[in-house]
Amino acid sequence: MLYSVLTVTPLMSGHTPNGWHWTAPILPLVVDAAVVIVVRMDSTLARLGGDGGRWPTVLRWLTGLMTLLLNVGLSALQGDLVGVAVHSVAPLLLIVTAETSLAYRRAIASALAARESAERAERAEREHQAEERRQRAREDRLAEWEAADRSERERREHEERLAREQREHEARMRREEREAAERRESTEREEKARREAAERAERERREREVSERERREREEHLAREQAERDAVERACQKLLSAGPATERLPEERAREVARAAGLVGLTQRQAVELTGWSAGWIAARYQELRDTPAQPAPIAA
Repeated sequence: MLYSVLTVTPLMSGHTPNGWHWTAPILPLVVDAAVVIVVRMDSTLARLGGDGGRWPTVLRWLTGLMTLLLNVGLSALQGDLVGVAVHSVAPLLLIVTAETSLAYRRAIASALAARESAERAERAEREHQAEERRQRAREDRLAEWEAADRSERERREHEERLAREQREHEARMRREEREAAERRESTEREEKARREAAERAERERREREVSERERREREEHLAREQAERDAVERACQKLLSAGPATERLPEERAREVARAAGLVGLTQRQAVELTGWSAGWIAARYQELRDTPAQPAPIAA
């Protein structure tokens, strides 16, 4: 590349407008960079075992010919055949080296692939043989286990037969004992059932008495509550029978009238008319009545 730059720069300098002679080395650098790129891409593609088709070949030869023409251009224009021959050595070597290296890379990749394939085949064969040995060993262990299991099973069956006969004898003895115990328990249960029946009848009699007493107490309580409500109703009606107040009642009296009005369901406006107090004061009394648990309260006559 350095030799190409030194050779092509004078040619480019002689064919460059004044003031742009400094750009003369750019073209050989561009062409040589293209050569490096195509050679590296061919190397990567060969290593991966791929084929880029005809265009990589066209690019490779195109860059090689460009390098050749640029290197011999100045000598050819001057009619210097020796210079043409001398300056064509490096480009031709580059072209031939690129093609040869590509062939080398492909041959090396094929050889490596063949060797890897042979190694994989050999490794697969070794693994197959090892698997066969492991399979034979498993079969031998399985046969030993089956023999031992058969012997152990026969021993367990003999022991289970003896144990079953012993259990049957013990079960027969327990059955006879259980039958005798059941006869005793049956007699005891019958006696217990008679006692429980008598106790249950007594308990039911006491529960009926308690239930009747609670019913009477509940009826008496309801009657008392109804009587108290009737008394409150009569007291409220008596309290409200005075009609609208011509002047504001005393506060204690007004509180009693407002409570009575709330208990009988009068509106706040009607309570205002009955007491002569303001609507806000009546609203506060009604709120107190709502906040107070509902229960009969004595009202002054």
